[in-house]
Amino acid sequence: MGLPPELEFRTKGQLAIDLCADAYADGLVFDVACGDEVYGNCTQLREFFETHRQAYVLRVASTFMIDLPSGDRLTCAQAATLLTGDNRGWEIRSAGAGSKGQRWYAWAWLATTSPRHHLLVRRHLNSGELAFHYCHVPEGQILTKTRLIRAAGLRWPVEECFEFGKDHFGLDQCQARLYTAIARHTVLVMAALAVCAVTAAHLNDRTDTQAPPPSTPDQPPPPEPGLIPLTVHEVKRLLADALHHPTPPGHATRWLTWRRRHQARARWFHQRTRLNRDYALVS
Repeated sequence: MGLPPELEFRTKGQLAIDLCADAYADGLVFDVACGDEVYGNCTQLREFFETHRQAYVLRVASTFMIDLPSGDRLTCAQAATLLTGDNRGWEIRSAGAGSKGQRWYAWAWLATTSPRHHLLVRRHLNSGELAFHYCHVPEGQILTKTRLIRAAGLRWPVEECFEFGKDHFGLDQCQARLYTAIARHTVLVMAALAVCAVTAAHLNDRTDTQAPPPSTPDQPPPPEPGLIPLTVHEVKRLLADALHHPTPPGHATRWLTWRRRHQARARWFHQRTRLNRDYALVS
């Protein structure tokens, strides 16, 4: 593969430390660092964040051990079963807005022996599946359940970035076998994704003409659903069409408008259906 002789093996946790150390050196400040179980189970990464007074909300496995104020040392699953056996320990809150409306979950917030460390447990309202987040907020920073839930819900956009990169930009479709070629492909794909993502973000307010979301489960649909804002892959299509001069003229624009209107209509009905389901679950 042509690997450089000085290249050393690094785990994902160690790579995250390298990236964050470079960011800190450049003066970047993060509100909360988020990551999945690969990063949450990395003790070295958690210690690095705490040394740099970095708040984090990291997913951990159900077997992750925590120390409770009572002096017991339990796994996350055992702690959730012991301390949230009844529904009084759960609070239904949104993890953020998705394409089909608010993403509702039940949350429980458990204390540990450290006043700056907590276990945030998320329960799916339908399946009851549990997800565990080990949280740290340095002294002097705001420590609220709302802040931690908001951070836990922001992991989904990160997953969407990888999905966009793979499905629409060919991030996982490189057939090169040499280290330098793979690195070049990855950098070019991520640069193209960044250009399209920034463009879509700047155009979000200008291209979003969707009808107001439904407020009741029996609300009739609007006569005109409007258009969803330009998405990352729609921006990519527009740039590609501008470079390749498609024929007949205007075909790509008409197809884009039809697709965005259809998605806006489907999104409105999804939101109304979810309203009906969420009301039944919350009550």
